[in-house]
Amino acid sequence: MKQLIVTADDFGAAVQVNEAVERAHKDGILSAASLMVAGNAAADAVARARNLPSLRVGLHLVLVEGRPVLPSRSVPDLVDDRGFFRTDMARAGAAMFFLPHVRRQLAAEIEAQFAAFEATGLRLDHVNAHKHFHLHPTIASLIVKIGAAHGVRGARVPLEPQGVLARIEKHQPSGVVALTAPFARLLRGRFQRAGIAAPDQVFGLAWSGAMTPDRVAGLIEHLPDGLSEIYTHPATGNYPGCAPGYLYARELAALTDPGLPALMAARDIRLGGFADFPVQ
Repeated sequence: MKQLIVTADDFGAAVQVNEAVERAHKDGILSAASLMVAGNAAADAVARARNLPSLRVGLHLVLVEGRPVLPSRSVPDLVDDRGFFRTDMARAGAAMFFLPHVRRQLAAEIEAQFAAFEATGLRLDHVNAHKHFHLHPTIASLIVKIGAAHGVRGARVPLEPQGVLARIEKHQPSGVVALTAPFARLLRGRFQRAGIAAPDQVFGLAWSGAMTPDRVAGLIEHLPDGLSEIYTHPATGNYPGCAPGYLYARELAALTDPGLPALMAARDIRLGGFADFPVQ
């Protein structure tokens, strides 16, 4: 059986992202979106989501390259002098692991982001973290602990089968994927023990920001059995704070390709969110 979740990250980052999410869900194959609760356009995203009851919405936990929900004075070791999360993930991650007072601030901010999502009234479909920071063992542990109180049932584990990518186009295996794979496998085990569903495979790492129509169609054509997630970053155009070089409009075009529904039907692919594919 082939089951598929097609997710848009950074929902709430900007109106351009929110417009693309709405369009890709109404007119395309997008089935889920991950909400930045402190994003510049989070309120707009929530309003749109309330009018899209079939869109599965989860929490995109932001602990790097963004701003906290809590006041800066409450998380001084997580932010810079402008009040934004620190961008050096290695140094920030080391502090989160080794320093108890930093872990307390981290736990408080993660709880605040879950609470902010709950306050929207939307049903929590899943959780993941910006830049896959939930691979960090301290963050993963806190997601499991805090998420349990908020009904977390699904989460992304970034394990991407390189052989599938090679069937679509000539592909050089990623060193980053190889480096993070052991941490991802540990994360999968942690989530499984906590009763949190995770996809069997995830696509979007190697081609992050470049999920073009040919690539998305290729992934659907070669989709493995089991539960897969394809995550994307659609937008109607560039916006303040967007990632340089990302093909936002091309990703939106990929998600709204009119030929994809027939391709999915021919391969008997069931589309949904994490809530539609519960833990067995």
